[in-house]
Amino acid sequence: MNIIKAVVFDLDGTLLNRDASVKIFIERQYQRLNKWLNHISKDKYITRFIELDNRGYVWKDKVYQQLVDEFDITGLTWNELLQDYIIKFKDSCVPFSNLISTLEELNNNNIMLGMITNGKGQFQMDNIKALGIEKYFNPILISEWEGTKKPEPQIFQKVLDKLNVLPSESIFVGDHPENDVKAAQNVGMKGVWKRDYQWDNVKADFIMDGLEEVPLILDELNHDNMKSC
Repeated sequence: MNIIKAVVFDLDGTLLNRDASVKIFIERQYQRLNKWLNHISKDKYITRFIELDNRGYVWKDKVYQQLVDEFDITGLTWNELLQDYIIKFKDSCVPFSNLISTLEELNNNNIMLGMITNGKGQFQMDNIKALGIEKYFNPILISEWEGTKKPEPQIFQKVLDKLNVLPSESIFVGDHPENDVKAAQNVGMKGVWKRDYQWDNVKADFIMDGLEEVPLILDELNHDNMKSC
């Protein structure tokens, strides 16, 4: 058996607390653009955006087109709302607890760190930089820039090639049972599920509640691997 040399992370819902970030962003957007939005109640605007966004699985051009239509927003186009999102979202990024301390600990233990995230290239990179974590990861693969996305095996294979590790020498940590956990397992990596209220009965090699558990999972895996040598 192989010693674990690398940890690959998902971004949204794993390192970035996207639910909390979206709530802060959309409240600020309502206040910032209140001149055009004040015929809608703040709660209604926030609630409807969150529903249409579907936790990031619907790109915001569709969301804002729907909002403009439903709420009869005038004097502001859906594209202007979208540009505001693209430019300003990074200012509302909220990390999950123990993000930096966990990355520091892994770094100090000479664990290589990679990231795979689906999404728009510059937008996701802006959010990564806003969290102050860009320096910990090499490589960072973003689906728009790579031309392939999770759960496709190519993007997982690409991160392994760049890290120069075998699948059995790496683990993938993410919040989505299919796009993260199962997709990583399909290429031979260990799949670690960061628990999310949206799913249950997830089949993963490990299930964790917080990022601080990653070093403990590595210890357990490496201990087991040493015993089986």
